[in-house]
Amino acid sequence: MTDDFFHPVSGFDLPRYAGVPTFMRLAHVTPAHPRWAEVQVGLIGLPWDGGTTNRPGPRHGPRQLRDASTMIRAQNGITGVRPFEALRCADLGDVGPNPADLADTMRRIEVFYRDVRAAGIRPLTAGGDHLCSLPVLRALAQDGPLGMIHFDSHTDLFHSYFGGTMYTHGTPFRRAVEEGLLDPARVCQIGIRGTAYDSEDRDFARAVGIRVIPIEEFHARGPEDVMAEARAIAGSAPTYVSYDIDFVDPAFAPGTGTPEVGGPTSWQALWVARLLAGVNIVGADLVEVSPPFDTSGQTAFLGVSILFEILCAMVPGAAEST
Repeated sequence: MTDDFFHPVSGFDLPRYAGVPTFMRLAHVTPAHPRWAEVQVGLIGLPWDGGTTNRPGPRHGPRQLRDASTMIRAQNGITGVRPFEALRCADLGDVGPNPADLADTMRRIEVFYRDVRAAGIRPLTAGGDHLCSLPVLRALAQDGPLGMIHFDSHTDLFHSYFGGTMYTHGTPFRRAVEEGLLDPARVCQIGIRGTAYDSEDRDFARAVGIRVIPIEEFHARGPEDVMAEARAIAGSAPTYVSYDIDFVDPAFAPGTGTPEVGGPTSWQALWVARLLAGVNIVGADLVEVSPPFDTSGQTAFLGVSILFEILCAMVPGAAEST
């Protein structure tokens, strides 16, 4: 069991609306902190949306997600998992972006995550737009390509935008495959839907062997069957989890830049994250929460609830509780 330093502040001790908000009310630990080397899972904010091509706003996501996360308690109400007792967790702060320079920001993110990886910390990230995932993968895939379970309404496998712009929130996983960061045979994308420009992204997925599970198949088969396949594709090797909040139907998660109707409910959104238990998760992210479109705050609260489910899935032996 972890010591009290790594336990979140309880709502019985300090009202949830009081105090400085950190992710899930955990201690804020920087690389200079004497207990940095003890952290096992680090929650990190990436307040950057330099890859957004239409409705900006995810740069404000980490701050709203931190505030919403004060509502997270110590125990999973379904599985009984108590992640803060099983893992030493801390809020590692934000990676400061350069909002005027895309390449410099990606370099800053990669450098920070290389330090996180070198310390043996598994990162759990709050974005930011989906381009944030690319520099994180660059840092984590140093020993070879990773598998990935990806929840989204879009594949993010496009070659380029606007006649040759290679780095947007619609291209990160195309770049990740090209750079050898992902093993396409161990990548499963779940929930893909919506109108399309063309079939270029799906054609690329078929060509390299990425498994795409469109939303109609998800609804027909159900979360348990779909996630059993996703776990089989990932196997036992190191795997990254990337969760775009627009995977969820906008009736439950309106606060995002590129919503697509016909998606899962909030319950299904939590269910699929819970069914990640048993996957060898070396890092994960929750991206594309956009506070300007989240006037009620419901999207942010769903987002941190999903992050909590992913954290619970990272606990050794969590699969036995599902």
